[in-house]
Amino acid sequence: MQRRGALFSMPGGSGSRKMAAGDIGELLVPHMPTIRVPRSGDRVYKNECAFSYDSPNSEGGLYVCMNTFLAFGREHVERHFRKTGQSVYMHLKRHVREKVRGASGGALPKRRNSKIFLDLDTDDDLNSDDYEYEDEAKLVIFPDHYEIALPNIEELPALVTIACDAVLSSKSPYRKQDPDTWENELPVSKYANNLTQLDNGVRIPPSGWKCARCDLRENLWLNLTDGSVLCGKWFFDSSGGNGHALEHYRDMGYPLAVKLGTITPDGADVYSFQEEEPVLDPHLAKHLAHFGIDMLHMHGTENGLRDNDIKPRVSEWEVIQESGTKLKPMYGPGYTGLKNLGNSCYLSSVMQAVFSIPEFQRAYVGNLPRIFDYSPLDPTQDFNTQMTKLGHGLLSGQYSKPPVKSELIEQVMKEEHKDAELPVLLCTEYKPQQNGISPRMFKAFVSKSHPEFSSNRQQDAQEFFLHLVNLVERNRIGSENPSDVFRFLVEERIQCCQTRKVRYTERVDYLMQLPVAMEAATNKDELIAYELTRREAEANRRPLPELVRAKIPFSACLQAFSEPDNVDDFWSSALQAKSAGVKTSRFASFPEYLVVQIKKFTFGLDWVPKKFDVSIDMPDLLDISHLRARGLQPGEEELPDISPPIVIPDDSKDRLMNQLIDPSDIDESSVMQLAEMGFPLEACRKAVYFTGNMGAEVAFNWIIVHMEEPDFAEPLTIPGYGGAASAGASVFGATGLDNQPPEEIVAIITSMGFQRNQAVQALRATNNNLERALDWIFSHPEFEEDSDFVIEMENNANANIISEAKPEGPRVKDGSGMYELFAFISHMGTSTMSGHYVCHIKKEGRWVIYNDHKVCASERPPKDLGYLYFYRRIPS
Repeated sequence: MQRRGALFSMPGGSGSRKMAAGDIGELLVPHMPTIRVPRSGDRVYKNECAFSYDSPNSEGGLYVCMNTFLAFGREHVERHFRKTGQSVYMHLKRHVREKVRGASGGALPKRRNSKIFLDLDTDDDLNSDDYEYEDEAKLVIFPDHYEIALPNIEELPALVTIACDAVLSSKSPYRKQDPDTWENELPVSKYANNLTQLDNGVRIPPSGWKCARCDLRENLWLNLTDGSVLCGKWFFDSSGGNGHALEHYRDMGYPLAVKLGTITPDGADVYSFQEEEPVLDPHLAKHLAHFGIDMLHMHGTENGLRDNDIKPRVSEWEVIQESGTKLKPMYGPGYTGLKNLGNSCYLSSVMQAVFSIPEFQRAYVGNLPRIFDYSPLDPTQDFNTQMTKLGHGLLSGQYSKPPVKSELIEQVMKEEHKDAELPVLLCTEYKPQQNGISPRMFKAFVSKSHPEFSSNRQQDAQEFFLHLVNLVERNRIGSENPSDVFRFLVEERIQCCQTRKVRYTERVDYLMQLPVAMEAATNKDELIAYELTRREAEANRRPLPELVRAKIPFSACLQAFSEPDNVDDFWSSALQAKSAGVKTSRFASFPEYLVVQIKKFTFGLDWVPKKFDVSIDMPDLLDISHLRARGLQPGEEELPDISPPIVIPDDSKDRLMNQLIDPSDIDESSVMQLAEMGFPLEACRKAVYFTGNMGAEVAFNWIIVHMEEPDFAEPLTIPGYGGAASAGASVFGATGLDNQPPEEIVAIITSMGFQRNQAVQALRATNNNLERALDWIFSHPEFEEDSDFVIEMENNANANIISEAKPEGPRVKDGSGMYELFAFISHMGTSTMSGHYVCHIKKEGRWVIYNDHKVCASERPPKDLGYLYFYRRIPS
């Protein structure tokens, strides 16, 4: 055991001394009540700091609290000790050493490394044949920084030994057991590493597939041993087929097959007949290349896939990712990438764009000391803490440094061993530069309880953007709300077709949805010729022609946005009945930052989701001043302000949205019909609920009407069933001030010696969270115990509106309608349920591409192929 007075500044301590086993036990006695053995359900964080992206791979290692099992980097462990008084931490460190050849060269001998015991991800940039890893664990006792090396079974008390073993053997806290919220992790096939592939010259065409035995053209599987294309049956995805792929396995014994139409750069559906389950194939790209399929340039479809060796097609995958161009990597503050966790690129792209906005930088990173100091006892479960952590990780440059060359080290070693006759294997301490951060903790929190975002499936970046805005609204830092920069008012004007009277209303929105004006394509003749050639090529199994993309003028899309829409079920208060109407929408205010969504995704006649393959000449400078709302015009007559009657059907089976129904009565079959169309599951549940279980068709109409709302994909919340009081409260950040905090929580706080009015105000300010309320009390020493505001809240505990809390007006930052493009997010793939997202951001006068963890200077930013565009207002 060591005592190191300068643990953080010295690699060793001159004051270190050895102590007998009894001394170690005596030293730990005062801290024994705080040392816990992890129980089932405890989350043990040993891979990542709660406040930063430090890990055991970092220079200072990681400190795991032996009571809370939270982990902290070197810069943050002292904060946790001061705040909680917890003294015993397990320090974890992984040492990486570079193998250096001797002067006489020679091959590096293979070594079995038995010194790795931490369940950590190996750095993808490090070749395991060139580096050695060694893990180190020890107990550290604060504040004197005593160190006890592990393992130390003979000297440590039994409880401490058991606790240390349990921490070291614990699994990742992100491996959820609930199949409804997290997808089960697929096992790696035991046949993948040594799969036999026959050299029979088989090459898979880009389209026109059919089963080799029955001519079926759907649910087709490619056997990865001999290249046979055969139909499936009931296994894996329950699709139709005649089972010829399974028969082929029984005849030949070839174990692995991949489903055609699911191959993308992110992976594919692989099935093991021998193991009788879906599996992962870590060498899938190589196995597909054997049959002429380039996995990195694939996009999944049911009827065709790319093949560069047959006929090159300029697809959006190549253009958006700027493939074929040597891009210069970028490092430093603001140039940090986000590692892909498996279909998490939608989250990464949105967060890169959001944290390029100064208001978000100031709100979170600018308030870092205050947010971290006053974070709850479990900072992994606090939105503002995790936003600040992510923002600092992206903007600090701490995790984006250029690689360090080791030629000088190798040269010195060669000089020292120049007389060696045999190859000499030397190991030098290597400090790998971390390029990119893993947003695993952030994703786990922001997607908590959300059935779509908590899965490992691909999601819609636009839906996640609105989900993020919702979270920012609900967790504002004091009076500051950075999402206000996106907030604007929309004026909706509806004119009754019979009476010609009008109604003006306003609503809040956060993005501008721009329709794709396909009828305005400037290359219609070229598109028709391409489609005829493509169909002929598919019918004759010939290479597909080079892709032709529809060219749409931006002005046509903007014109389509401003055109009136027909409303069939408009309630005309003048007629006291439903009537047809015409609706137009304009900006009642212009936001500081305008987010424009190109509505590329739609549904075919068969309700199958599809995507418009279009090129739109999005402008660098955007002027929407002409879309400013004008209000009631001279000569217009307003409709009377009379609400439609509430109708409750007599038949209880046809309960409509005006009548509360039990959530357990929701028709799940209708929900699944809608979900299969690609809509978020929670949106489908709300649609079925609010239309009274009247079927998928009626619920579909509800979705079309409400899909632009910010809380469209939020979980269903029903008054009386433990949900929020209203959708509006969840969207716009209501803090529940109109409800009395639970008396049992108030009693807990007052039993600690605090005044009742202190407890009430703290709970109201923290949404009735006990830990955060205690932190709030300590961080507000200036609180006046006789606060009139708290007394007023007490007097109005059962009222819906507090007399002291005035209704909040629309928080908008109106200004001119002139904007400049500074970022855009692009999508590759056939629908929002698949594919890949990439973000381009203009920084320091040049465009930069953020493709997961890779950040490079952009040479040809594909501004015409974007999905979400971010504009900043130009000061007038």
